[in-house]
Amino acid sequence: MEQKAIGKTGIRVAQIGLGCMGLSEFYGPPTEIKQAIKLLHEAIELGVNHFDTAEIYGIGSANETLLGKAFGDRRDKVRIATKFGPLRDPETGARTGLDGSAKNCRRAVEGSLSRLQTDHIDLYYLHRADPNTPIEDTVSAMAELLGEGKIGAIGLSEVSAATLRRANEVHHIAAVQSEYSIFSRDIEAEIIPACSDSGTSLVAYSPLGRGMLTGTFSAESVPGEKDFRGVMQPRFSGDAFAANLALVEQVTSLATAKGVTPAEVALAWVMAKQENVFPIAGTTRLANLKTNIAAMELELTSGDLATLDRLADQVLGTRYDAQGMQFLNG
Repeated sequence: MEQKAIGKTGIRVAQIGLGCMGLSEFYGPPTEIKQAIKLLHEAIELGVNHFDTAEIYGIGSANETLLGKAFGDRRDKVRIATKFGPLRDPETGARTGLDGSAKNCRRAVEGSLSRLQTDHIDLYYLHRADPNTPIEDTVSAMAELLGEGKIGAIGLSEVSAATLRRANEVHHIAAVQSEYSIFSRDIEAEIIPACSDSGTSLVAYSPLGRGMLTGTFSAESVPGEKDFRGVMQPRFSGDAFAANLALVEQVTSLATAKGVTPAEVALAWVMAKQENVFPIAGTTRLANLKTNIAAMELELTSGDLATLDRLADQVLGTRYDAQGMQFLNG
């Protein structure tokens, strides 16, 4: 599988990566550990080498612990990305704050290294910008970790173009991770141009619209209370959910005409819209993973792209609830 460099680094990954969050939390009960490890190993065999996690994924940082168990004996075959900043109670999972300080950066990386059973993290992100800590201070602390060999590259998640430019004055930011899909295109105005100007890669999370763009949801399959989409994502609730499902039908129709799945169309759109982009689609199933990888072979026409481009302005509901939205574009 062809690999591309992230930012101005020597870190090369397959263009389609695996977002691992859902294996441990948020979309329902955690995947059984043996089953999750089996999927991670199968991903490697298929050519996937970019795996994305975070300190806050899973109660007690369970997702990092899972990856540590899965990759301990094959670390040379994978590139691991993780994140710090938001804080949770390790016992209850309750959110307890946001800390981008140098002290917390040091604490967090040591914990992540231990759980991941590795001596280095390939790509280390600030998960959300801390309004109480200048971005220059956070990036300086991350640069110290880079100099010590504990991380291989610096990333930021859900930041503004202005924050990215300030950060790049301290040290090269290899990647910005932001939500980007047919349904979520707000970063095109400022973030993507800023990434292009600085040679920063875009790592696109939720490129399948939290699963909505796969075409597997129906009016009867409303996410429940144990699925954070039904609690924290207005797009999956009430009239907005029904209206957005109607938009997905246009993606499904285009996919059917091409003999592919809606997920392949959605991922192909992301890769066609931006040159230096790495979608990280999450899944707990091997069949879905194979479908995601197949998207790299799909070419969309200019007409296809124009049809899909019109959908974003018709989407109802914000990406997160009011509390979640306040931490975007930091």
